[in-house]
Amino acid sequence: MITDRAAQFREALPEAGRLLGLDVGTKTIGVALCDAGWTIATPAELIARAKFSADLARLKAIVAAQRVTGIVIGLPLNLDGSESPRTQSVRAFARNVEALGLPILLWDERWSTQAVTRTLLAADASRARRAELVDKMAAAYILQGAIDALAGGQIGV
Repeated sequence: MITDRAAQFREALPEAGRLLGLDVGTKTIGVALCDAGWTIATPAELIARAKFSADLARLKAIVAAQRVTGIVIGLPLNLDGSESPRTQSVRAFARNVEALGLPILLWDERWSTQAVTRTLLAADASRARRAELVDKMAAAYILQGAIDALAGGQIGV
């Protein structure tokens, strides 16, 4: 099941369990995980994009090792909320990841990279360090927004 409705996603999940957050780019996939109680999201790793079968195999390994019960994927909408070719690419990625058999929530990620980049700049991170961290931190930012809505009862979003 793929949805952009938090309430529908919540209904498909068990009462608790770790969620996987993904920031899908053309060259990398930022990965984040949250605790089973949906309190805090943390950056986990950066997957260098390869053939989709290799990407899926790595995600499958993470799902199994971390006992993930659902996936939140950042959906890159235009600033006005409309869709772009990049949005369609992420939707296609989500359809392919559906093979993992877990509920998938597409979460608006319009401001994630900018917010994370500002945080890294404020921390005086070098350009190389920012490049290394931004995607997995963006995945954590996306996942945190989703778990805040799920745990906080704002599931009509």
